[in-house]
Amino acid sequence: MLMQMAKRQNITLFIVGHVTKEGAIAGPKVLEHLVDTVLYFEGDRFASHRLLRSVKNRFGATHEIGVFEMVDEGLQEVLNPSELFLGNRDEFSSGSATIVACEGTRPIVVELQALVSPTSYSSPRRSTTGIEYNRLLQILAVLEKRVGIPLSKLDAYVASSGGLSVGEPAADLGVAIAVVASFRDRVVDPRMVLIGEVGLGGQVRPVSQMELRLKEAAKLGFKQAIVPKGQVLPDVGMEIFPVARVVDAIAIALAGKKSTDESADETE
Repeated sequence: MLMQMAKRQNITLFIVGHVTKEGAIAGPKVLEHLVDTVLYFEGDRFASHRLLRSVKNRFGATHEIGVFEMVDEGLQEVLNPSELFLGNRDEFSSGSATIVACEGTRPIVVELQALVSPTSYSSPRRSTTGIEYNRLLQILAVLEKRVGIPLSKLDAYVASSGGLSVGEPAADLGVAIAVVASFRDRVVDPRMVLIGEVGLGGQVRPVSQMELRLKEAAKLGFKQAIVPKGQVLPDVGMEIFPVARVVDAIAIALAGKKSTDESADETE
């Protein structure tokens, strides 16, 4: 009836529904099939930002997002989401790496943080915020088997700045470098971004929308990028390091200085 009325009067109808704990639209499933577009308005209750995500769109691309922030005047659009998710970075702390994630056709620069420490439990703990848990387990296994880093008896925690959910494989290389940087207590150059999927054999595999990602990083002032070897790369004014394997990326990314914590210990 609603659809017939909208077509007859040539108007747009907004149907507001709620989502169950399982993430499904509550009520009759016909509601989702009735409309042309399904939008999810989601966010962390402890964060000020909210994401408007398209999961169905008959007239355009899905998985696009709009980023909004709650301020005193109400909800306002965030024109540059990358600045929001970069946060207040500590440029001299180990275990931090920067990636360029894509939400639909929108590139977002995100800081990843990792902490690796000896466990006090019989089984080491693994915890993620904004990163897929099983993806972390896979990357840890690759680092131990292919790179020779003993992580099986260490706790590992990985989080994305602002809690942004990053589910695409292009974040793999950033997660791997952040974990190794924490393990070795090394600092990744804060002007460097890491883009690439990590294969089970320790390879760094190509990802989509590379030009879009690099242009976003260059626009924000990043000077270096580690990317998969063999991809067509645009000239964006950055120093590009194409790599074929994770070990090569580690050698380049962790060639810098030690963290301030280790430097302070040596001074003492």
